[in-house]
Amino acid sequence: MTDKTGGAAFPIPATELHGTATGMNLRDYLAAKCMQGDWAAQQEENGFFSHECTDEHLEKFAAFYYRMADAMLKARG
Repeated sequence: MTDKTGGAAFPIPATELHGTATGMNLRDYLAAKCMQGDWAAQQEENGFFSHECTDEHLEKFAAFYYRMADAMLKARG
């Protein structure tokens, strides 16, 4: 792995049309998948989807998903 992001999630060769932009990196993709799975498993009754969820709570969730993604990248080698 060349960097902390894991590189491009869906690498495509550079062309005249899109230059060197490769879009989402693997770290972002893995964090999004962690979030998606976690949210799908949540029950509305437990308050996660409550309007009372603060920015601080959301920032902690986001940090958790990125820690999960970092662990997956590390395990990947």
